[in-house]
Amino acid sequence: MSQHSHDPADIAARISEPKSRGVLRDVVYGGIDGSVTTFAIVSGVAGAGLSPFVIIALGVANVLADGFSMAAGNYSATKSETDNLARVRAIEARHIEKYPHGEWLEVREILAGKGLEGELLDQATDAVTADRTRWIDMMVEGEYGLGGADPEPMRAAIATFLAFLSAGLVPLMPFLLGLDGAFRISAALTMCVFFGIGAMKSRWSLAPWWRSGLETLAIGGAAAAIAFGVGSLFHA
Repeated sequence: MSQHSHDPADIAARISEPKSRGVLRDVVYGGIDGSVTTFAIVSGVAGAGLSPFVIIALGVANVLADGFSMAAGNYSATKSETDNLARVRAIEARHIEKYPHGEWLEVREILAGKGLEGELLDQATDAVTADRTRWIDMMVEGEYGLGGADPEPMRAAIATFLAFLSAGLVPLMPFLLGLDGAFRISAALTMCVFFGIGAMKSRWSLAPWWRSGLETLAIGGAAAAIAFGVGSLFHA
């Protein structure tokens, strides 16, 4: 379990620093999809008995095109979150301007839901509403349930693309290097990537690393098995 300092100065610095959602979701999302889709192509083409050149051509095309597509899609989705947050903040700013007492009462109700009451509740409400930015932040979280960490669309897109590219190239490496038994090596490496991504993901969950790794391995392995089985139906 991660530890951090509880010195008053450290607490003040940690709480006041800008909040960020981070790129964990984007890296896991891109890494799993990159390895799954690329190895699915490798499995399908190998199952059909086609040449290594075809595997390389289709695999590289998938890594670049699908990776860019995922990054663009993640950028658009994250940008939508940012735009929605800006829209909600603008709505609350207008409400505070036109109906200050009503918005004061809403803050009071939010704080009452957190356990404050009586004179202390009124004092806390006055303290929050004394600063417009803090007031809007409280309304965005308490009324709309939106988090305080602003998403960053470009960072999300770059993280997704790099994770997809890194994981997606692994199944292709044995073919690019012209190794004997390239498909078996590709399968082994890809299974290691599946397990590794799952194990890494457990750092931010309560699941044991081995269970998270096996879960991701099972998901990726199932996708690869389906692709190989479909490809085998078209084996010459």
